[in-house]
Amino acid sequence: MPNKLAKKSSPGSGPKIHLKWVRSAICAPVQQKLVVKGLGFTRLNQVIERPDNPAIRGMVAKVPHLVEILN
Repeated sequence: MPNKLAKKSSPGSGPKIHLKWVRSAICAPVQQKLVVKGLGFTRLNQVIERPDNPAIRGMVAKVPHLVEILN
């Protein structure tokens, strides 16, 4: 019996973007705090890797003063 599950490429197989949280969001508006949290940051100076797609780029564009693109 043939395998009905086709191999799919993993969702993280495309280009990646490295982000660093460089400035505290304490005095930032609530929406900007939610964007930082939505990106997946948990602490200051943390470097994370996310897929390089328009959704992530749009989130970074909302908080360019808090987040830095490393590569």
